[in-house]
Amino acid sequence: MQFNTKQIAYLRGLAHNLNPVVMIGNNGLTEAVLKEIDLNLNAHELIKVQVAGDDRDARKALLNEIAEKSNALAVHHIGKQLVFYRASETVKASAKIIIPKL
Repeated sequence: MQFNTKQIAYLRGLAHNLNPVVMIGNNGLTEAVLKEIDLNLNAHELIKVQVAGDDRDARKALLNEIAEKSNALAVHHIGKQLVFYRASETVKASAKIIIPKL
C-alpha cells in the first residue's frame, strides 16, 4: 500500500473520533491479539489499538510489528494509541472507507 501524506492525514482525521477496539496488555502481542486485530481490520478497515506500558520505543516496535504481521498501514502513533488501516479482504466491492485520490 502506498499512500501520500494527504491520504494519511485523511485517515488520521477519520480515526480521531474512534475508540480503541483492541487492547494490548502485559502479555504483549500474542496470537490472540493479532487475530483480534485482523478481525477488526476486516470489519472496520480503520482501527485504534490501545497499548499498555510507558516505553515509547516498545510502542514504536509494536506499531511496526503489527503493521507487518497484519499487512496493514500504520497510520498514526500518538501516546498509547496506534492507528491502522487495511482495506477489508471480505468485501472488496463495497469498501467502507473511500480514500480520496489526491
